[in-house]
This record gives sequence, C-alpha cells and structure tokens, in this order.
Amino acid sequence: QVQLVESGGGLVQAGGSLRLSCAASGRTFSSYAMGWFRQAPGKEREFVAAISWSGNTRSYADSVKGRFTISRDNAKNTGYLQMNSLKPEDTAVYYCAANRIFATTVGYDYWGQGTQVTVSS
Repeated sequence: QVQLVESGGGLVQAGGSLRLSCAASGRTFSSYAMGWFRQAPGKEREFVAAISWSGNTRSYADSVKGRFTISRDNAKNTGYLQMNSLKPEDTAVYYCAANRIFATTVGYDYWGQGTQVTVSS
C-alpha cells in the first residue's frame, strides 16, 4: 500500500502560481510512477501530468503544457506540481496518484484525497 496526502491548494488570482505537494508513505515511493489529475465540478477526472519513478520521463496534458511542471524528490518521498500562469479553467480538485507503471490515464493504483485549487478571474 502507498498512502498519499496532497497539500498546497488554495485560492489564487488568475496569472498567479501555486505549488502542490504529495507526501507518500508506505511502500517504496521511489519505485512508483506518479501522476497528477484534476476534477472540476460536473466533469470527469482528467490527466494533468505524470513522472516516471526516476524522474527521467514526464508527460503533460496539452492544456497545462508550458505552465505546469511535475517533479519529485524520492529522498523525501514527495512529489510536486508547480503551477504557473493559472487560469480560471484550472479550478478543480487536484489529486496525486501512484502507479507501478508510467501512465497518462486515470487507472492508477493509489490515490490521495485531493486538494482544492480555485483560480479567480
């Protein structure tokens, strides 16, 4: 089992920045790929970004490419999502997830409880 806890969400104005953190415990986090997903009210959960266990491979949704950066610190069992140039359409609950293989779909093995990000116009 891998337990994941997100933090760093909040309210920010359009154009602002936030950094989300995902603290992992349980099985060796460094052996899992990590992803960030989001779900806006009335919409399905969607892929935002993913990073391989080594950090060498990263993938982003087109909607966040160039604005968001995913990273990880395996020594600290923590993953991050740096979000810049935020837009109102980025408003959602953001979830981190861990998976045994690198993937850009929502079928991850383990999920956090989510953190709310609200971007005001």
